[in-house]
Amino acid sequence: MVLIGHGGVERLEWHEDWPVPRPAPGEVLVRITGCAKNNTDRKVREGLYSTADNGAVTSFAMAGDTLTFPRIQGADVVGQVVGVGEGVSSARIGERGLLDFNIYPDARPDLNLAPDYFGHGADGGFAEYGCFPSDQFHAVADPALGDAELATLGMCSWQTGYRMMTSAGVREGEHILVTGASGGVGTALLQLCRVVGAIPHAIASSGKAEALLALGAESVIDRNGVSDWSATIDKATGGAMIDAVMDLVGGDMTVPLIQAMCRDMRSRKTLPRLSIAGASAGNVTSLPWTLIYLNQVRIFGVSHGTRNEARQLIDWIRAGRLKPVLAGIMPLSRLHEAERIFVERGGDFVGKLVVVPDRIIAEQGLKVMDG
Repeated sequence: MVLIGHGGVERLEWHEDWPVPRPAPGEVLVRITGCAKNNTDRKVREGLYSTADNGAVTSFAMAGDTLTFPRIQGADVVGQVVGVGEGVSSARIGERGLLDFNIYPDARPDLNLAPDYFGHGADGGFAEYGCFPSDQFHAVADPALGDAELATLGMCSWQTGYRMMTSAGVREGEHILVTGASGGVGTALLQLCRVVGAIPHAIASSGKAEALLALGAESVIDRNGVSDWSATIDKATGGAMIDAVMDLVGGDMTVPLIQAMCRDMRSRKTLPRLSIAGASAGNVTSLPWTLIYLNQVRIFGVSHGTRNEARQLIDWIRAGRLKPVLAGIMPLSRLHEAERIFVERGGDFVGKLVVVPDRIIAEQGLKVMDG
């Protein structure tokens, strides 16, 4: 499925005869068996990554204007190595693996200041085949994980969530509030908090409490109809002080959540912290700076993580410490429908939607979700 320009889903064109790429030196050729949907796919297509408040149409341009058309989107790639480029051992052929989706600007393991990614600055996973750096296609052999399930553990969501936590210095025993908790990054955050020993509290739309509690949420707040966020959070958490907020929503919700962290500064053990990695409720928020500097609030903007964080996540995946949350599977040829389902996300939608090439669905006998 090829993106030919900014706009609606009609800008995604289906091609049956797209050529199979050839791996360059240091690359592997992957037969793709699944690719998870992410919000960045839609935002890039619609050109919603302006860093100003003027509504300009632009792509994710942190590393420069690397988006060119036609482009194959899709960041969270799973598949099997079927070919190798120069300098890559042929022993890799046959490996099932998961892609670290980043196009890193340099070799630094602990810093990523000009992030880009496969599906934006280079072709990604909404295809039958793709070529990717060998050292970023990590073998995951676990037979208990199906390919679509492994795709739900892709780096685009999990590394973003983990970076939100490491930026804010989330520690064992801390109470963490997660907005947008039912999506890919949100469900990852709930699990990652438990992995490091923190206590997550979820904010989500109606009908998702049971699923989020099963993923590790200590409490779940229905975001609909809240008039007093401090009182609502206090009631849901049993009076626990929120140490940090992991915000994927932005808009009008952000300031009340900061205020909730600052309601009793004498009782806090650490400075209030907010990591933000999304703005689904609005890109512009009116922020009273006195609230921020008088309460010494730390704010961390997060897009992508680092090589070190990706390696830690892969280690946890291989050790079985992260649980896949598969909302459903859609065929690649029906990506237009998948985009609509992803945007609408009803009350029973929790986790990740995975797009699978039609041939793989037939080969594996996979069940496709209703459109």
